[in-house]
Amino acid sequence: MESDIHWLTATELGQRIAAHEISPVEVTEAMLARIGRLDPALHAYVVVLRDRAVAQAKQAGEEIATGRPRGPLHGVPVAVKDLCDIEGVPTTAGTAILRERPAQRTSTVVERLEAAGAVILGKLALSAGAMFDHHPSVAVPVNPWNAGRWTGVSSSGPGVATAGGLCFASLGSDTGGSIRFPSAACGVVGIKPTWGRVSRAGVFPLAPSLDHVGPMCRTVADAATVLTVIAGADGRDPTALRAPVPDYRSAVRGGLRGLRIGIDERWNTDGLDPEVTGLVLATREVFETLGAQIIPVKVPANDALVMTWQAIAAAEAAVSHAGLFPENADAYGPSTRGMLEAGPALPATVYASAHEARLRLAGELAHLFESVDVLLTPTVGLATPPIGTEPSPEVLARSMRFTVPFDLSGSPTISVPCGFTQDGMPASLQLIGRHLAEETLIAAGHAYEQATDWHQRRAPLADADRLET
Repeated sequence: MESDIHWLTATELGQRIAAHEISPVEVTEAMLARIGRLDPALHAYVVVLRDRAVAQAKQAGEEIATGRPRGPLHGVPVAVKDLCDIEGVPTTAGTAILRERPAQRTSTVVERLEAAGAVILGKLALSAGAMFDHHPSVAVPVNPWNAGRWTGVSSSGPGVATAGGLCFASLGSDTGGSIRFPSAACGVVGIKPTWGRVSRAGVFPLAPSLDHVGPMCRTVADAATVLTVIAGADGRDPTALRAPVPDYRSAVRGGLRGLRIGIDERWNTDGLDPEVTGLVLATREVFETLGAQIIPVKVPANDALVMTWQAIAAAEAAVSHAGLFPENADAYGPSTRGMLEAGPALPATVYASAHEARLRLAGELAHLFESVDVLLTPTVGLATPPIGTEPSPEVLARSMRFTVPFDLSGSPTISVPCGFTQDGMPASLQLIGRHLAEETLIAAGHAYEQATDWHQRRAPLADADRLET
């Protein structure tokens, strides 16, 4: 088996497994060996489920050998953010207090991955409570593009594992940008589906009305495959949407002729890093070449929405952590504690005003999507910062400019690599669509990806034979 098999896409690997060219057991053991070699320095995994993964790989191999294929993920090793319950395994949610509490039942998203025949390698690191910072006792994941740079929060482990070739696909969650921040910082593809498109049953909540679960992969086609598997109604989660789930993989065969892409150039650039926003705006030429129509628009969002998001998130997070906080405050990082302390202290009028602003935004976006099919923005409008820096409130607002509005509205988004800054860090574009328009986003993201070669670049630390631990 070739030494760089970890760089196959999930789609390519699934095809080779189905054709009996590669054994699920061989590839799983190769991935486990790679994790053992690189993860002591990259810190992507909270726990590696070695025995479970090998057993799943053996079962997949037997089923495929006897003509019982389950689909394109059958035998493909993946990993999930440590908010997703797996029966018998603790879900730490990035905290210290939950490390000794095994889950009683597996989350719906993991059940669906396993039903599709995927091999679950383990659970991936995140910030404390899926909020802003990692607990001091946690080894912070290391960006495989540059060990001195931020990996994004809170799905830092999924971003690092996916970019580092430590899994073929992963699941993250997004409440204020936590699929999109690490996708941008680590140079991978992330889909934040429409709110409710993917069940949250068995996924530890942060702010339930803002929480989204979605795939993080190295290509758009892989993300489409994973989303097809995990999406859909769920009796365990009454908020999961009952709309039929299309085969999102078919969207990658769609063209962009006539697609209307809205761009608010001022919003996309004002006060932001010109190098990053320049790379994103340069994608207009690629989309136009592919047949899309660029339409100037004014997005009904502003940086004050970050305060709207903070009010709703803090109040809901306080409810999510009731019974754990403040009794176990030391189990959380300092900024996370600050958010949990702020939630109960919010006046009802502040929460009501935030809710009204949220409804207004959703209505205005729905009106905007009558004239365009997708919006194009940076995923993050600032260069990936050095680790250990404490952003000012102004910088924080600008970094969340393109993420929190679409958690508030529940709109689907896709983040796709779109170049590199002069210091070698990935840049990322974001496409936003109307509710349940994931197929349109996948078609546009895939077409752009295939017209460029950014997704073929490899993070330098992930190609090292060994790293200092």
